[in-house]
Parts: sequence; structure tokens; C-alpha cells
Amino acid sequence: MMSRSYTNLLDLASGNFPVMGREKERKRFPRVMTVPGSIVELDDDAANSVTSETPSSVASDRIIIVANHLPLKAKRRPDNKGWSFSWNEDALLVKDSLPEDMEVLYVGSLCVDVDPIEEDDVSNYLLEKFKCVPTFLPPNLLEKYYDGFCKKQLWPLFHYMLPFSADHGGRFDRSMWEAYVSVNKIFSQKVIEVLNPEDDFVWIHDYHLMVLPTFLRRRFLRLRMGFFLHSPFPSSELYRTLPVREEILKALLNSDLIGFHTFDYARHFLSCCSRMLGLEYQSKRGYIGLDYYGRTVGIKIMPVGIHMGHIESAMRLADKEMRFTELKRQFEGKTVFLGIDDMDIFKGINLKLLAMEHMLKQHPNWQGRAVLVQIANPARGKGIDLEEIQAEIEDNCKRINEELGKPGYEPVVFINRPVSSSERMAYYSIAECVVVTAVRDGMNLTPYEYIVCRQGIPGAETALNLSGPKKSMLVISEFIGCSPSLSGAIRVNPWNVESTAEAMNEAISMAESERQLRHEKHYCYVSSHDVAFWSRSFLQDMERTCADHSRKRCWGFGLGFGFRVVSLDPSFRKLSMDHIVAAYCRAKNRAILLDYDGTLMPQNSIIKSPSAEVISILSRLGGDRKNTVFMVSGRGRDSLSGWFFPCKKLGLAAEHGYFLRWPQHEEWETCGQSSEFGWMQMAEPVMKSYTEATDGSCIERKESAVVWHYQDSDPGFGFSQAKEMLDHLESVLSNEPVSVKSGQFIVEVKPQGISKGLVVEKIFTSMTQKRKQADFVLCIGDDRSDEDMFEIIGTAVSRGILSYNAEVFACTVGQKPSKAKYYLDDSSQVITMLESLAEATDSPASSDEEADSSL
Repeated sequence: MMSRSYTNLLDLASGNFPVMGREKERKRFPRVMTVPGSIVELDDDAANSVTSETPSSVASDRIIIVANHLPLKAKRRPDNKGWSFSWNEDALLVKDSLPEDMEVLYVGSLCVDVDPIEEDDVSNYLLEKFKCVPTFLPPNLLEKYYDGFCKKQLWPLFHYMLPFSADHGGRFDRSMWEAYVSVNKIFSQKVIEVLNPEDDFVWIHDYHLMVLPTFLRRRFLRLRMGFFLHSPFPSSELYRTLPVREEILKALLNSDLIGFHTFDYARHFLSCCSRMLGLEYQSKRGYIGLDYYGRTVGIKIMPVGIHMGHIESAMRLADKEMRFTELKRQFEGKTVFLGIDDMDIFKGINLKLLAMEHMLKQHPNWQGRAVLVQIANPARGKGIDLEEIQAEIEDNCKRINEELGKPGYEPVVFINRPVSSSERMAYYSIAECVVVTAVRDGMNLTPYEYIVCRQGIPGAETALNLSGPKKSMLVISEFIGCSPSLSGAIRVNPWNVESTAEAMNEAISMAESERQLRHEKHYCYVSSHDVAFWSRSFLQDMERTCADHSRKRCWGFGLGFGFRVVSLDPSFRKLSMDHIVAAYCRAKNRAILLDYDGTLMPQNSIIKSPSAEVISILSRLGGDRKNTVFMVSGRGRDSLSGWFFPCKKLGLAAEHGYFLRWPQHEEWETCGQSSEFGWMQMAEPVMKSYTEATDGSCIERKESAVVWHYQDSDPGFGFSQAKEMLDHLESVLSNEPVSVKSGQFIVEVKPQGISKGLVVEKIFTSMTQKRKQADFVLCIGDDRSDEDMFEIIGTAVSRGILSYNAEVFACTVGQKPSKAKYYLDDSSQVITMLESLAEATDSPASSDEEADSSL
């Protein structure tokens, strides 16, 4: 167990951080023991930290929203004594969107520096008045965390920018990663202060807190926790360049539900999990899930919406302030394009300016009439190349206005200052078209806000209730998150300035009726998929994903960011060495049935022949007169007989049981009913065509079967090809006496009626006939073909081919859905367990007494 005082930042960043929590003078029993264990385990932090020691103060569910910043505005009071706080309507507020009886707490940092002396007073005030828990970060740590790792590492990478040079983005800096980890730990401590893990949901937001789930999961194994990423997620080719790629992926997978704006972002994340962690996702009834050590991590795809109430309030304020009237007078007789973007390199403002210039030159009839109003919001942090991009924008604006402008007309109106919500609504209302040319953006809600403003507010003053049919036009980049949901917008590749210019011309030249239809379609979607719909949908999916938490048994394993929770059904548990050895010693007649590839031999091993250690173990087990030991494999009989020649008392079942050789016999039996293999002439050409198209794949021809292997091919492509091949072969061989099966990196065609389950049944029946009915069964396998063995074993007692008091150990390799009741993590654990049984066998002298009693 690690010391709680082990807080060196280098060790934190490398993943060797301790379980967090306040030091207690003595151990106490948790209120409810929620994981299996013994009393002595209370000396371990993990065992004592799975549940809250304080009863909840609320009867209903509560949700804790964790984000980098609290949704608050803060400013010093005029007398410089204390602070004034108010809700920030521009921040993501979900408190009005969730069920009325659900309490909402926010955890995050403030956008202002609070003196350490004032921190306690501010914390108490914000918790009481706003249900907010502030996280105060030391200035030196904040700079390395936010301006460093977040803005110079994650943010550029997630927007598809690689640090090719020290000046272009900056190289990976280990100290910034350490600061990022430390800040995430500080956030976790604040969450723990107010958390009741039995009643609360925790919803973490955005890339600033991507490793927070691991800190919380280490402390609370059954915590209901979701994460939503508001930025893009890059393709695996880009993400894999991040030196801490596995640490972040594994931390995210400690959440129960992970949300993304679009399928593209989710697909990239799933691809990273597949390529870097070997995880495959499954889709069931429309829900996507990743099986991660027995836990199902849900994947949620839904773009965030806008807060309709806040937009309407801002519009009414704009009307009250007469901003709409002022702007309408200012741009009277002009057709207004509008751009509202943050000042950063990914918003494509320069590309938009060049497109506007090109449009005016190609369509001179718009000169003097079309105006681009470009509002540049202040940068949210110390962005990359910020000064250079701002200077370039200002130079382009000046050049375009000098070249194409005239007295009383400026083609580009550049507003480089903060704009209030009400003023922004006024600009939306006068714009004929909003143009978004971001080269990469997570969501971008500007088009949504624009659509609602162009709809107006029924019953409001004339300024807001726009006369005539409601219409709006959008020219948007195909690289932003809102693009898939706005099917009526004109989508462009912003890098193609000429096509963007033509799209802008098309937008303002389009017939009124078509603009109206597009607007109606967009407004119907935006008004129904608002932030309330988004937040309720996420919460519902989190409830669904976490529904089986209470019935699962959970264990925490691993150090640092390798920590994960193993969650298993009550009937599925890890095989205990002591338990099986004790049962083994009690037994009179034992049946030991072993798969080979993936069980005794790792799947990724280059050398496929068994080691001297394996040969020795099998020889010792087979030498015990009480044991009947069989190797039940998909391998051919030549390979098995050659490899296991020294093991004279080992039974062999080759090609899934098509061939069978009993212990101490030389002859092979053929168990298959058919000896006609004409179907191979039909199957092989199909497999050959897929092999030629799939680099790294190969065909293995056995005596009774044909197997297509793709473990050395690209994981995603190989899996896709295997699924297609399975359908193709089933169609081609539909009238043949064969079965087509998929396994671990294989597709196999073999005769019908052949399975490992039938081998097991035959062995048990033979033992019963010889009055050696097994009262101890050990069966180990790793893939789908071995499930047939587990299934037969499950019914063997009721069918009378196993002793009524038999102790059965059906064991799968790896934690995955299985008919087996036990599991071991990998082949090395299998060998260790078999070695323990071999050590417990009878002495060689007693084993030889009844050598002729073998089958």
C-alpha cells in the first residue's frame, strides 16, 4: 500500500498517485459495505473509500456539474471590500433544464483571483447562494495547467494541429502535464467534499478535466459519473502522437458515460480505444458501449443546444435598449453577412475575409450593397500565434476596404471588442446570412442562436417580431460540430476560398420561399433540441448505463492511471488458487480440459510451440492416476502430436474435436460424420479474395476446416472484413453441411456437428462407463469455441455424466461475457494455476500403481 504523503508531482504525472482523502486518526466501518471483502481489508484505503461515511442531506438524486470555470460573473465591490457575483448567462447552465426535484451543484474555478484570506468567506457564500463550490488554484499551477497543457497541448491537438517545431505549438512539456494532473486532483478533492456517492451523479465537462474520472473512481467504485467533451476528438493518427495518450484514454474510461457532439468525434475516440487499448465497441438497440473490465462504458452522441429562455431574454433586452433600431438604421439598404468568432487560429476568420473579397470581385453587382460584419470575441486564453493572426486579420480588413470600399461603404466592418448578449442578438436580427468558416470547432452555437433570433418573439415589439415570412441563411464549415444537424445550411470547405465565395453569393441570391423553408426546418430542430433536451437526455442515458451498479461486484486494480474497476456479475469471479487447489486435493477422479492458443499460449506470441515448462506441467498432471487430462484445440493433429509427444498420458482433440486421440494411444479417431470436403473448393476462393484485399491476413487449411486469420492486419479494417466475409461465406455455403464461425481474429468454416462441447461430452461419458465419474472438473478456454465446453459442463450433472457432488471450475481467460463461472486474466496466470495443481499431485510412486487405469 502506498503512503498517503506520497505527493511528488513527477510521481503523480507518471501515474503513481495515492488514494486521496483526509487523513483519519482511526479506521471506521463504512455505512454500507458495497464491495465484497473481509474486515481486515478495512486497513486498505480502497476498501474504506467506496462509500460515503456521512448520510446524504437530500432524499432525491443530486447532480454535481464539474467544469473548469463556474458559470458565474465576479467583480470587486466599489468599496474594494468583498466581491459581487451573478450568473453568467453565456455559460453552459443546466440547472433550469433538469428535473425540478433534482438539486444541482457546480464545482469549478473562478475567473478572478481571490485573496487566500477571502477564500473561505467566498466559498461559504457561493455554496449558500449559488450552490457553487469554487476551486482555488495557485497562480503558478494555473498557468502551467491552463495556458500550458490545456491551451498548448490538448487544444491544438484536438483541433488537428501538431507541434512540428518548438515555435509552432510547442513540444510536450512534462512539467505542464504534472500541473494538469495536480489541478485535476485538486478538483477531485473539492468534489469529494460535497459528494454523497450513493445518491449523487457527477457530470464532468470538457478537456480540462479528462483525468478527473480516475481520481474519483479510485475513491468511489460505484459512483455514477459521466463525461462530455465539448471540443473535437482527433483521429487516432493524430491522437496517438500525444505522449500521455493511454493515460488519458484510461482515465476517460473510468466514466460510465462519455458524450460527444457528433458521430465523427465518437468514432475517432472508439478507434483510439481499439488501436491503443485493444477494445472493441458493440451496438445494441441503438446504444453504443465499450466493455472495459466487465463495466459497460456508454458512448453518447448528441450535440449540445442553446438555452431558449436566455436567448429570448437577451432579445427583449436588445429591443428595450433600441440596439436593433440603431443597427437597422446603420446598415439600411445593405445586405449583411455576419460572423461572430473567438479570436484564435482555428476560427478561419482570414479565410472568411478572403472569401468575401473574392465574392465581391466575381460578382461586382454586390459591391456597395453587401457588407461583412465580423465580430471577434476576445481569446479565452493565451492562444498559439494569437498576435500574428490578429495582425493578419486587421491587415486584410484594411486592404479590402481600401480596394473595394468607397465613401459611405465599407465591405468589411471589423469589431474587435467584447459584445454583450443583447448587442449580439441585435446583429443576428439584421443579418441576412451568418457565415462560419472555422477549420475545426467542437460545436459552435452561433448558427443556432442566429436561427432563433431570426424567428423573433411572438407578441413582442415590432423590432423583434420581424414582419413578413421568417427566413435565414447559413454558410457553415463542414468541420464544425453543428454542421450535421443543419441540413438546410450551405456547407463549405473553408480552405476552398472560391467555393465559399460562391456559397455566400448563393445564400443572398436564393429565392425568398426557399430561404423560408430552410429556416422553418432549422428552427423546428433548434427549438426542440435545446440545452434542456440535451441535458435531460444525457442524464437519462447515465441512469440507464449505471442501472446495474448495485448488483455488480466491484474491485479496483492498478496503480496510477492504470487504475480500473473490475465489475462482475455475482456468479462470475476470479478463480482462487487456494480454492481450486483444496478442491483438487479432495477429489477422487479429475477431468482437466485445456484449450491451447490464447490459454496456454498467448495469442500474440510469435513462437507457437509449447515451452518446456508447459510440457513439464502437463506431464506431471497426466502422471497422476486420478487425472484425465485433455488438450482440446482448434490446431491440426500433426501439430498437436508433434508438440506434445513427450506427454504420453495427455489426451488430444484436434480441429475442435474432428480428430480425437485418447491418452496412451497412438491412433486418432475421426469423430466427424462426413468425410466429403468439396465445400472447401467453394470457401477457399472467397477467403482468397479477402486475403488479397486485407494486408496482414492469411488462410490456414486444415484437414477438416479452413481458417482465415487477420490478427496481423489493421484492427479496424480486419474486423470489418471479417464481418463481411462471415456474411459472404454463409450465403455461399448455405446448402453445405458446414458451419461458419467467427472467433478471436479468425473466421472458420468447419463441418457441422463438430464442437469442443461434443468432445467434453464424450470424455465424461467414457469416464462414467469406466466407473471413474469425475467429481472435479477444470475446463479453461479463451474464445467462442470454448463456450461450447462451458455449456456442456453446465448441464453434465443433471444428465448423469458428472458426479452429483462434482466441483466444477469452468474458467475463461480474460474478463468478458462467458458461460464460465470463473476467469483468469491471461495465459501466465493459467500456467501459474496449473503449476500449483501439479505441485499438489500424488507422488510419482503412487501415480504408477494404476498406470493401466488411464483411458
